[in-house]
Amino acid sequence: MSEVKIDHREQAYHLLKADAEKILQLIKVQMDNLTMPQCPLYEEVLDTQMFGLSREIDFAVRLGLVLEKDGKELLDSLEKELSLLHEASIKK
Repeated sequence: MSEVKIDHREQAYHLLKADAEKILQLIKVQMDNLTMPQCPLYEEVLDTQMFGLSREIDFAVRLGLVLEKDGKELLDSLEKELSLLHEASIKK
């Protein structure tokens, strides 16, 4: 029984991590091809995607599939990567 629980936790975390990667890729594409970080569309997409991911993480935490600290670390890591991406685009 505990192996199944561990597998569900690992699977939940990997799905959340994949969603975080999708957000990062979406923002990269948007910055490279469509808009600049100062554009309201960029900010709206970023805010919407980050909010959605935070809700997914909250749901997984409430189900006991992801530890709260792991969810927070995932969000923090994504925010740092997006910040670096934003800074790099401004320097172009």
